[in-house]
Amino acid sequence: MIYLIRHGQTMLNEQGRLQGRKGCPLNQLGVEQANKLKEMLNDVKFDYVFSSPQERAIETAKIVTGQMPRIDKRLDVFDVGSADGLIKTEVEYDGLFPNPTIYSGVENPKDYLMRVFAFLNSIKQDENSKDKSILVCGHKCTSFAFAYYFRGMPKDGYANFYLKNGEVAIYSFDNKKEIKREDEKIK
Repeated sequence: MIYLIRHGQTMLNEQGRLQGRKGCPLNQLGVEQANKLKEMLNDVKFDYVFSSPQERAIETAKIVTGQMPRIDKRLDVFDVGSADGLIKTEVEYDGLFPNPTIYSGVENPKDYLMRVFAFLNSIKQDENSKDKSILVCGHKCTSFAFAYYFRGMPKDGYANFYLKNGEVAIYSFDNKKEIKREDEKIK
């Protein structure tokens, strides 16, 4: 099973700003959200713990599992380029993403999906990962990518699922879909 969690809240989340690779650490609510996830998942023994290289994700993974996660660059947050830190409602978008004709350095969405899919494929193909409990700590965009991988691309091309700060979704390669997503204790 793969337990995907989204990092806890940060100051930029609280302020309604885009948070890319110039992110910041968890705020007090973010630490509380991570501790709530820890309580929810405390019956799960994680064989592997992976995280985005962003501080907020690493911090959340450490709180939830008590382990230092393996940092995997393929899990890094979608690069929003020069829109990083801007107020979300003031950003001009091209679909779900900052418009790359207006903001420099915006990552290509297909490239982003391919790197997250490459991470998931490497886990799926690793014989040592079979029948293991794996925690992955990422971002809102990570939850889009996982949903696309396990559920398929929505017909309209837009994200039909994402995790809020401090939420969890559970996936399995066996049936290649989401098992459950809930705010109650998971057993």
